[in-house]
Amino acid sequence: MHLKWILLGLLAVAAGAHAQDTGPSPDEQSKAEQAARAMVADFSWKDGEVAVDTAKARLRLDENFRYLAAADARKVLENLWGNPPDDSVLGLIVPKGRGVLDDAGWAVVVTYSDEGHVSDEDAAKIDYDEMLADMKAEDEEINQARKEAGYGTLNLVGWAEAPHYDTVSKKLYWAKELKSEGAEQNTLNYDIRVLGREGYLSLNAVSRMNELGEVKTGMQKLLPMVEFDSGARYADFNDSTDKVAAYGLAALVGGGLAAKSGLLAKLGVLLLGLKKLLIPLLLVVGAFFKRIVGVFRGKRGDDAQA
Repeated sequence: MHLKWILLGLLAVAAGAHAQDTGPSPDEQSKAEQAARAMVADFSWKDGEVAVDTAKARLRLDENFRYLAAADARKVLENLWGNPPDDSVLGLIVPKGRGVLDDAGWAVVVTYSDEGHVSDEDAAKIDYDEMLADMKAEDEEINQARKEAGYGTLNLVGWAEAPHYDTVSKKLYWAKELKSEGAEQNTLNYDIRVLGREGYLSLNAVSRMNELGEVKTGMQKLLPMVEFDSGARYADFNDSTDKVAAYGLAALVGGGLAAKSGLLAKLGVLLLGLKKLLIPLLLVVGAFFKRIVGVFRGKRGDDAQA
């Protein structure tokens, strides 16, 4: 029985299109749980200093965190949590004491953008309250596109933590509260962007809103543990040779690359930040999973075959 049955959170995203599907039998659930535990037992965890070579960066993790490199991280995201394939994932930072199968757990997806050096000249000029209002105003249009693509609606409730930029460390962080269609609890999406010479490192943590305190404390602990290598740091930027991004800090919070790529691109970036919605764990049979994957590939669920 393939582990791709195991779906966490994304059922809420596709609930509107697949409400008629039923969950697994007790026997199927038991077998899926056993298979999941067997997969996790084979993971190669890393502690301490971890090089993120693609980003020319490193994580100096303390005793509170551990790390899964790309191959195992993608097994978590795709096989255990039911996400579609994503080759941009570089790794996963997991708090110690929180397993990847824990209903109340959380983890941080690590990715990197090399679209160019992001200027922080607009840092002091950004009106985040105005930005929040603009982002909320876009919900109706974005949700219409989500429905047409087969997704449930997702609405921005507000800042769980207002954006803050550390001018010394060149790190930007913020948190959003989101209401997902079909989910009993709101979702927390806590983001950190670490600016570098050629782009930025993204650290995206997702949990339920009632875990805000733990996630906020954990992310604040994690913040100083992340840095670019010498030569790749923000201060190493050479304006005569290096590429400059076509956007500033405001775009990183308001939509990043998607802001210049159209509505569906914004939809995709948003989903990237919602890798784990952390609604109660639901284990589903292979055919149902394939239909969900079909939705994320632009198909209707009924077109996917078992």
